[in-house]
Amino acid sequence: MDPIDRLQQLRAEIRRHEDLYYEQSAPEISDASFDELMRELEALEEQYPDLVTPDSPTQRVGGRPVEGFASAGHLVPMLSLDNAYSEAELREFEDRVRRGIGAVLPPEEPVDYVAELKIDGLSIALTYENGALQRGVTRGDGTRGEDVTSNIVAVSGVPRRLKGGPTGLVEVRGEIYLPRKEFDRVNREREESGEPAFANPRNSAAGTMRSLDPAVVRRRGLRAFVYQLVGPGASERQRHAETLEALAAWGLPVEPHWRRCRGSEDLLAFCHEWQNQRRALDFDTDGVVIKVDDLALRERLGSTSKFPRWAVAFKFPAERRETTLLAIKVNIGRTGAATPYAELAPVKLGGSTVSLATLHNEQEIARRDLRERDTVVVEKGGDVIPKVVEPVLSKRPADSQPWVMPRECPFCDSALHKPEGEVVWRCPNSSCPAKIRRGLEHFASRRAMNIEGLGESLVDQLITTGMVRDFADLYRLDRDALANLTSVSLREGRELKRRLGDKSAAKLVEQIERSKKNDFWRLIFAVGIRHVGERGAQALARAFRTLEALMSASVESFERVNDIGPVVAASVRDFLDEPRNRELLHRLRDAGVNTESSAPEPAGAQTLAGKALVLTGTLATMTREEAEAKIEALGGKVSGSVSRKTAYLVVGADPGSKLDKATELGVPILEEDEFRMLIMGKE
Repeated sequence: MDPIDRLQQLRAEIRRHEDLYYEQSAPEISDASFDELMRELEALEEQYPDLVTPDSPTQRVGGRPVEGFASAGHLVPMLSLDNAYSEAELREFEDRVRRGIGAVLPPEEPVDYVAELKIDGLSIALTYENGALQRGVTRGDGTRGEDVTSNIVAVSGVPRRLKGGPTGLVEVRGEIYLPRKEFDRVNREREESGEPAFANPRNSAAGTMRSLDPAVVRRRGLRAFVYQLVGPGASERQRHAETLEALAAWGLPVEPHWRRCRGSEDLLAFCHEWQNQRRALDFDTDGVVIKVDDLALRERLGSTSKFPRWAVAFKFPAERRETTLLAIKVNIGRTGAATPYAELAPVKLGGSTVSLATLHNEQEIARRDLRERDTVVVEKGGDVIPKVVEPVLSKRPADSQPWVMPRECPFCDSALHKPEGEVVWRCPNSSCPAKIRRGLEHFASRRAMNIEGLGESLVDQLITTGMVRDFADLYRLDRDALANLTSVSLREGRELKRRLGDKSAAKLVEQIERSKKNDFWRLIFAVGIRHVGERGAQALARAFRTLEALMSASVESFERVNDIGPVVAASVRDFLDEPRNRELLHRLRDAGVNTESSAPEPAGAQTLAGKALVLTGTLATMTREEAEAKIEALGGKVSGSVSRKTAYLVVGADPGSKLDKATELGVPILEEDEFRMLIMGKE
């Protein structure tokens, strides 16, 4: 595959998985599989540095603030953790630590670490001022998150006031989680009311914290553990172990099983101990977080743009079981992608019973030689959808045959086709019920048209009853007809029927009506043009302003837009050339959906036209997003990496390795005050 196409494909896939994990709390793959995608992307970007963009997943911490809560910043960036999946990778981490601290510690003296159980929940930052709780903010994009203070005060164990805590401003970081017994209770209640069960406690905790009703948080029984202190009060101690002891003394909930360890062998003993004992805990843990204990050594080691160099998360190996692969079937996604999946004989795995597993594509099935009726090994890492690892060949039936990818769509019988150079078969029928179902879920999602209440179960009913055949039909739904829709769920072998009801129907109609006022870019993103993500949709709306202008633009016009390359431009034109798509867009416009951009038009001279700028460090007078917007408003482009083509490197506080690269290449470097003069048009 062409490197540019593969880069775009990887970024789109990683963003989709980030959205599933951070925004929808519904991950599809394990952390290890996600990291494999990231490593491939990092390798490609290292090979082609000019293709790195600032919105690439390699350039930022995953996740972003969701809508419904105000956005708030962190005192210092809230980074992710790098992962180690084996003893060898853990020893490599210690080797990197040793090299980083140099001669500060004698070679014969072990490095002191603190090992803590990794809580599988939702990251949170609690700000206290003079001992009083001021706010609680989720991780978000690592720089800013959503202010969920109203929900934090409803979490059991989080004190409103610290006992003898520090004066001044401090930020305490931790994890919101749902105890297993509460998770079981919540799922029983959801099933009884006809709602889909949560997949795991982490999803439940994340979904609950995004509720706008604190009473829901209190009722669900969320709890918290804290593990870090940042801000002025953090420097009063010399070791992380002392910080954990102080946090507990102030009345904050600290997970009690942490331990000081000396060197990698001590760390591995702790990891092995809890790998075997973790099921006895009342919360989910998928590994151990390992941190250098000495805070001065941490300062010396520093951080990358995404990870601290003084910490790593050791992930427990995925649990494995044998079961029977009953059948290989094919699902159709919103873009028509045909994805095989396995139907399994139910097996207990990772604390739950599983019966489905993704198989990715026909090449993967052939590579692993998976066949129907095989005994297979399945694993489940991180309590997500399980993975079929391999067949047990010694137990294969004598008459088994290799699996062959069907050539017809299982939902509409249209002939599947595979574009040249791709591995994925696709259904071309825009009226395919499966494509419409998945497309509607995307159309209504938070990052698209944001129609709250239009979930998977309701979408399925609307499609099945014929009330909705495409996106435009949503805007013709009748409240009375909606109220009479009935959902069916199973509970202990009994069918439970539940009517949607007048109140829920009225709320849904109100949400649909409200979505008409969304900005134009959301509609572009929502209709599901292949290769067009949020940033691309925003760029198109900003450049063409109206639906009419967009529909009449040429491929060459699309290519001249920042963030729109040849592949995306061709995809947009192909979508708009399809008569049924044009008719759909016109019907949406006629239904009252906004088809004009509200983004401010470029004003004044485009003084940065054709120039690429790179940002590094933290700016004091504006956020990263504000700086990017100012550059783009002047016609410039923000790049994620420094190259000889970079016009300027803009430097804030705590710059990273980009400063060294710019100095090496002779790229002009602007301090923040110089950057402000540049964007104001001054010398």
